[in-house]
Amino acid sequence: MLTVFKQIFIWWNQQTLGTRIYTFLKGKFVGQDEFGNKYYENKNRSKRWVIYQGEIDASKISYEWYSWIHFIKNKIELNQKIKKYSWQRPHSPNKTGTSRSYHPNKKNNEIKKKYSTWKG
Repeated sequence: MLTVFKQIFIWWNQQTLGTRIYTFLKGKFVGQDEFGNKYYENKNRSKRWVIYQGEIDASKISYEWYSWIHFIKNKIELNQKIKKYSWQRPHSPNKTGTSRSYHPNKKNNEIKKKYSTWKG
């Protein structure tokens, strides 16, 4: 029951019931990336969308699919397989707003203030 409720009302959790129905009726499966995200387009190829595997995070779209989802024609990607280099890191989710976010002056999970409060 809770899963059905989430699919109807909570769009940020995963695909909603409306997205599932639209994908079933008008969607054409195009492909899947290494993260498990599934890419669709409608029959006349005017709309494209992605169904995320797990939590929705727009940074999870791989670079191979980025130009496709944004309708960018890239002849290099069409003609040859993109080579992955040893120095390229695997995807890590966006950590903004979490305790694991980057801060340049952060040491041992503590940020030193440049001022002292007058109430002490």
